[in-house]
Amino acid sequence: MYGSEAVAHDSERTAFRKAEKKYKLYCDHNKSSKKKKQPRPVDLSEVIDFKSILDSFNRNGELPPETFLSPCDFDRPVFCLESRPGFYFIPGAISVEEQCHWIRESLASFPQPPNRTNHNAIYGPIDDLFLAARERRVLVEENSSHTDGGSDSNSFACKVDGPIWKFSEEPGASSRGNMSKSMLASVLLRKLRWSTLGLQFDWSKRNYDVSLPHNKIPNALCQLAKKLAAPAMPLGEEFRPEAAIVNYFGLGDALGGHLDDMEADWSKPIVSMSLGCKAIFLLGGKSREDLPLAMFLRSGDVVLMAGEARECFHGVPRIFTDDENAEITPLELQFSDQDDLCFLEYIRTSRININMRQVF
Repeated sequence: MYGSEAVAHDSERTAFRKAEKKYKLYCDHNKSSKKKKQPRPVDLSEVIDFKSILDSFNRNGELPPETFLSPCDFDRPVFCLESRPGFYFIPGAISVEEQCHWIRESLASFPQPPNRTNHNAIYGPIDDLFLAARERRVLVEENSSHTDGGSDSNSFACKVDGPIWKFSEEPGASSRGNMSKSMLASVLLRKLRWSTLGLQFDWSKRNYDVSLPHNKIPNALCQLAKKLAAPAMPLGEEFRPEAAIVNYFGLGDALGGHLDDMEADWSKPIVSMSLGCKAIFLLGGKSREDLPLAMFLRSGDVVLMAGEARECFHGVPRIFTDDENAEITPLELQFSDQDDLCFLEYIRTSRININMRQVF
């Protein structure tokens, strides 16, 4: 995933890098065995578990040291950390039904043009990627720099400037009968790493390019973001989501330590929603040398980062995709219909993060 950097020796690692290495997924390689690679055990004893904290608080009203409740008027407990002003954690803030809705939107709708994805640089805008993956289509390169004015019902044009890519039912065969480069839509879906909603973020220049075509963030997502952002908003102000980045994590993926620092006003929070498999989130300080706190993120959890917390390095070194630790049983029960099997197959080994920002 973007944001990661290779460092040669432990002696050169910052405190944040050492924590990333501690929780990262490593598998033991046994060339003589045909068994599935087994993840190395990870010591999770120091990982903050806000679900357990919430359960304990509901039972006896007690909180661990350094943790306190936000005094905001919200419909469920919002936890804060004394050492990280501006950080808010809302466990289970999104219902299972809402989680399933936003998983569907994240896969079927959010990667749709004009929203940009990590695939744009190679393939141009791709229409209906999830539908093509579900129908087992193949993306095929047309060795032409122009369109011929139409396509049959089994092909969808994906790029009109330079090489043309179309979804087809036949791998490697172009409409002109020549063998061409091709890629399974299902593979492309698994290689989806990010999509952008609202104002489009330019990763190469690390800024928002207001000249790029874009649609407004869907109203339902805006309203949800405004509600969730309330605990971190200055009194009398309302959050205005203008851009969102959707991150997609698969087995072994990580998001390296970074700052979200391209928005004009850091007093406004970033609203971050977790969907799918459980993950570990690292929240550091204003320097990579500050020892980060590790905490679990589960499907339905929401994190808010505002004010000083916006200056803290953070990242996701690990997601859990094994049956014991993924903790997606409630989602599996919801995605039980035949029409939802493709969503279920994806989310069993994946995590989606939607983070919304007020840019100006």
